[in-house]
Amino acid sequence: MYLLKTEQCFDAAHFLKDYQGKCSNLHGHRWRVVAVLSGDALSGETQTRGMLMDFGAVKALLKELCEQMDHSLIYEAGSLRPATLAALREEAFRLTEVPFRPTAEELSRWFFQRLREHGCPVRRVEVYETPANAAAYEE
Repeated sequence: MYLLKTEQCFDAAHFLKDYQGKCSNLHGHRWRVVAVLSGDALSGETQTRGMLMDFGAVKALLKELCEQMDHSLIYEAGSLRPATLAALREEAFRLTEVPFRPTAEELSRWFFQRLREHGCPVRRVEVYETPANAAAYEE
């Protein structure tokens, strides 16, 4: 089994609606996303011969996904009042609405699924909220 690993980081804010603790307040992280790809065989194509996947391609894709959330407020659909959203939009804040509670666990699944949709043989995605705390998703 061959493994390929790459990572990207982004800065973003979030909060956890209905959570009883500090994370119910708006706060930010330097999120670190680590993707591990795997496969039994290497490519025989001329350009990628001897590779599981071109590092440049997977790095660019993960970077593009992270840039979608970079310097934004990641919030769960329905977790903010319409007036609050309107005020944030009026101030031209960058907002990223997701259909789930924006936890590290859910974000790891989101990145995993996006990589898979783009044809990456993804095995595992880890999302770090801090250097010491991470969640992972794998199938």
